Amino acid sequence: MNKLKQAEVNIGVIGHVDHGKTTLTSKLTGRWTDRHSEEIKQGISIKLGYADAEFYKDPTIEGITSYCSSKKHPLTGNKTELVRKVSFVDTPGHETLMAVMLSGATLLNGAILVVAANEECPQPRTIEHLMALKMHGLKNIVVAQNKIDLVSKDKAIENYNNLRAFLDKEGYKDAPIIPTSAHFDTNIDALIYALIKYIPVPKFKEDVPLRMQIVRSFDVNIPGTNINDLKGGILGGAILEGNIKVGQKVFIYPGIEKPLEFEVVSLNAGDCSIDKAIPGGLIAVGTKLDPFICYSDKMVGQIICDEKSKPIVSNNFDIIYNAVEILKDSNKTKIKVGEKIVIVIGSAAHLALVKKVKNDFMELILSKPAVFYKLDKVAISRNINSRWRLSGYGEVK
Repeated sequence: MNKLKQAEVNIGVIGHVDHGKTTLTSKLTGRWTDRHSEEIKQGISIKLGYADAEFYKDPTIEGITSYCSSKKHPLTGNKTELVRKVSFVDTPGHETLMAVMLSGATLLNGAILVVAANEECPQPRTIEHLMALKMHGLKNIVVAQNKIDLVSKDKAIENYNNLRAFLDKEGYKDAPIIPTSAHFDTNIDALIYALIKYIPVPKFKEDVPLRMQIVRSFDVNIPGTNINDLKGGILGGAILEGNIKVGQKVFIYPGIEKPLEFEVVSLNAGDCSIDKAIPGGLIAVGTKLDPFICYSDKMVGQIICDEKSKPIVSNNFDIIYNAVEILKDSNKTKIKVGEKIVIVIGSAAHLALVKKVKNDFMELILSKPAVFYKLDKVAISRNINSRWRLSGYGEVK
């Protein structure tokens, strides 16, 4: 019963800025994921957006048109059956927000790559976002060729062929391409069908020590709340392995000056309250922590764990580095001692100084302590022409 309430898989929505990621996510989930005030003002995603969705099927008919996102089929009017519940992670597409996108990639089990049919393919962030998935070993993707309503049939076919060639070159020959128009609900049923077929539910480790990545944190109290009615801070994220229960005592690393121990007050998956959470989907953990330390995403990048799964906390660590050529001149020179780079480890971005380089080995000094485990993957960005560009990835030694 608990499993039905909780999403089974995290699916990222990635791609270049203004290609329709948030609009498409809203059509799949019924929710607009840009909720931050600056996102609404600027009309772009700034933070990771989250929304759960339930996918259904009309058992009386066959084929792609039998799939939908409602309990009553929009064409037949028949009652539908629940097929899968998923969590969507809507990532920013703007180049200055690559670190935010990379922090979300650590949570994903699959992705929708959104590519606009009215722009040349591939765009810079299309390349970088796909490379981020490759760094994390994610092969299960579905491609939405969006905004087909803005181009002619011939232009749509030309864009499709360019997109297919790009995907094949990057090792995604099996990724399906679904022509869509989010504004007109075009082929949303085909997109749902493809997500179910091509992004399977992974086999998670539930009976091991808890590891949960925090990607959002909140203060849910409104101004003027009576002190006796105040609620503790909320921690949002995904369980990477293990499980967590209401009433359980767990730790936050690195914490505030030192690790924090707290008791789990509540667990929510979407709109559902649950007693136990396992990997799959995004979870909100209710606490009695001072809401001041949780508001405005102050706890992003930290890890929730138990006694047996405490991470390493340090501002100095070694990695095995792999450079990748994404954009022209992105890796024209090798990383040197003394160079400043940005690394994303888990769901946090850190400024780092390169202390030592030898072949594919690098020793880094971070500007502030990071929390990590051995063999964790890190994404690395370099300052190229005054812009931070994704340039490679590494593995913590």
